[in-house]
Amino acid sequence: MFDPIVQQPWLLYSLLALLGLIIGSFLNVVIYRYPLVLLHSWRQECTALLADAAGANNSATGASADANEKAADSPPPGIVWPASHCPKCKAGIRPWHNLPLLGFLLLRGKCRDCGAAISWRYPLVELLTAAMTVIIVWQFGLGWFSALWIVASYLLIVMTMIDLDHQLLPDPLTYSLLWLGLLGSASGITAVPPVDAIIGAASGYLLLWGFYHLFRLLTGKHGMGYGDFKLLAALAALLGWDMLPALILVASITGAVIGTLWLLIKRRDRQTQIPFGPFLALAGWTVLLFGSELQSIYF
Repeated sequence: MFDPIVQQPWLLYSLLALLGLIIGSFLNVVIYRYPLVLLHSWRQECTALLADAAGANNSATGASADANEKAADSPPPGIVWPASHCPKCKAGIRPWHNLPLLGFLLLRGKCRDCGAAISWRYPLVELLTAAMTVIIVWQFGLGWFSALWIVASYLLIVMTMIDLDHQLLPDPLTYSLLWLGLLGSASGITAVPPVDAIIGAASGYLLLWGFYHLFRLLTGKHGMGYGDFKLLAALAALLGWDMLPALILVASITGAVIGTLWLLIKRRDRQTQIPFGPFLALAGWTVLLFGSELQSIYF
């Protein structure tokens, strides 16, 4: 059934690009809503813990606690439901305006109801997702390896954008990427032997963990978050422990250059925190495509 598509590269890549645009549209929803779902969950857990710790209180305090609990209990929109709407006026988005990339062009970057500007990030994420899907298949062909790295790329896109917005790399996403690498190795989908994948995961985590504590002891400050340790561990499981030097090299150079330019453009001081996750994600994807060349340059 797929032979006619595979034999026509332009048709194959067009369908892959369309698939990438559609999934990119969904990733935009995940990027926006998933942190809200996490925050709501954490608030509920904290409310329950505080209620347990408080024990029996007087009626006035109890009424106040009930009011706070109800305020914290207000659920955010789910990942799938309700349907997409304008964050400002809450008006629902028409189905034809929700088409990937085309909807943004039809609306000319503005909400049809209230005229609020729609961020350029939405079509850019859709284009990035489509480009990554096409490039991976173009580079590695159709197969389980490409499928694994397409899924990994989608996870990296979501983590990158969430880290930029909230300086947060959620555990379910980093752990999913880690398990993807370990299972891909164990099943033979990747060329990384299982032992190398496990060593890579442990080494990647311990490397940044050690740097974090050394920096904290020398400066008294926190240089990065634990999510960065887990992300590097996941990338090392996917690519192998021997790619750690290239991963660190690319992430450090891009982080230093782009971070410095961003501080200069925004006129921020050196104390401004910049998330490291996006640079690790960029390093992972770069090493996937050019790992052997980067490794040769490094050594």
